[in-house]
Amino acid sequence: MIDYFALGLIHALIAIALLRLAGRDATDRDPALEEARGDSGDSGQAPDA
Repeated sequence: MIDYFALGLIHALIAIALLRLAGRDATDRDPALEEARGDSGDSGQAPDA
């Protein structure tokens, strides 16, 4: 019984950690990529010529 509890607890903690990481703004953008492209927050689409 304690084995199932320990297994469930560890999986629940991992799931909580992943949800917290997924909700962070820092995981949504890559500053190095924006700097390399020269973007300042554009939509990423090519300008019309």
